[in-house]
Amino acid sequence: MGTDIRFGTDGWRGRIAEDYTFDNLRRCAQGFADYLKSAYPPEGVKKGVVIGGDRRFHSEHFASAAAEVLAANGIPVHYCGGGVPTPVISFSVKLRDAVGAINITASHNPPGDNGFKVRDENGGAIAPEGLKKIEASIPPDMAGVRGMKFDDAVTAGVIMDFDAGDEYAARLKSLVDLENIRAAGLNVLVDPMWGNGAGWFTRLIGGGRTRITEIHSGRNPIFPEMTRPEPIPPNVDPGLKKGREIGADVVLITDGDADRCGVGDENGIFIDQLRVYALLALYFLEVRGERGAIVKTLSTTSMLDALGKKFGVPVHETGVGFKFVAPKMMETDAIIGGEESGGYAFRGHVPERDGILANLYLLDFMVRTGLKPSQLLKKLFDTVGEHHYDRIDTVIDASQKEPILARLKSNPPKKVAGLDVARTNLTDGFKFILSDGSWLLVRFSGTEPLVRIYSEAGSTAAVKKILEDGRKIVLG
Repeated sequence: MGTDIRFGTDGWRGRIAEDYTFDNLRRCAQGFADYLKSAYPPEGVKKGVVIGGDRRFHSEHFASAAAEVLAANGIPVHYCGGGVPTPVISFSVKLRDAVGAINITASHNPPGDNGFKVRDENGGAIAPEGLKKIEASIPPDMAGVRGMKFDDAVTAGVIMDFDAGDEYAARLKSLVDLENIRAAGLNVLVDPMWGNGAGWFTRLIGGGRTRITEIHSGRNPIFPEMTRPEPIPPNVDPGLKKGREIGADVVLITDGDADRCGVGDENGIFIDQLRVYALLALYFLEVRGERGAIVKTLSTTSMLDALGKKFGVPVHETGVGFKFVAPKMMETDAIIGGEESGGYAFRGHVPERDGILANLYLLDFMVRTGLKPSQLLKKLFDTVGEHHYDRIDTVIDASQKEPILARLKSNPPKKVAGLDVARTNLTDGFKFILSDGSWLLVRFSGTEPLVRIYSEAGSTAAVKKILEDGRKIVLG
């Protein structure tokens, strides 16, 4: 029997050469192939699957191994290779009218990991019930896996090389006035965190008065100067420092597969992802005058609720992960959907996070208003009030999870940091909304052995106090 493979909030991730092996990856690919053949009619499956990967160790080879399995199952493969941003792969699904995608990436995980993401015919995350079916379809060992040589599949026309870069760039140009940004004369520091976002901002808005300085743009799977390519402190600190050194107007950061973003202001101060999400929503509602639903996970900001009330648009809250956000966005034709981790998706594009497009929208916000990032934040706080946020990630042993869950279910706190718990949301984890509108969220990561403790409140002191109390409540 092979390794027991379970999909978390966004696919399967594992430690390279430990559980993330070529054999286990091929088993996953066979499970996906069998799922597609059971979920779609033959003519749908014949549209094929887009396969690509990031710049992690061996990603292009893992991608080609997955392609071999799909090809052996008679499913055409639109093969992108390695170093392809996740949003480009999702966009490629619609561009090629494919039935889905396999994306070899561990996103923001540590250097030793890699992953296996799957996407549906819309280029978005597959809903939880679909992921369960894929898991159930994974054969227990290699005896159930079909395979053929990559070159033979190319010769047979079942694997086809494909590069959607130009078409993706054209799509972004249709969504954002790139020429206006190029001519604005901004000084922009870009940190792609050694990942797939490298070179894209120069390609899209370079060559004019706006200056682009890029760091961490080569391929280096050990991710120097950061513990992992996740766009939060302390991983972003070298980029913020460089931004201060060159006097950048803004620091734009994308994570390892470029589906998430981070932002630093003109003073090299990090703007957390909850504030970025609220800024993007304000940009669409006030500057672009768009109307429609907002979709957010329960771990993100209540500033969105305030904006929804002010502009008369509905706000829908989901569980954590784009497997919940993407279906809700399509159901409601939302103008924007996002989550606390810095991933945001937009109407008129694909129901998938796009860190490149999110950063371009923020640049457009700056250009259209003539305001720098700190001034945009002031504009936001003038509209919805000041909000602060932080989170604590704590590594736990697997044996601790069930006792913690049982204790929180049987004996939930009545007070947190001296404030009454006004109501509790159990959609995904334990969210305690306090009497003053601040909140504490406790949930377990679906991809790592972590318990995450989040809080948003009206001051940094209040957030710190809530998180400290939250840690005591969780760990005892």
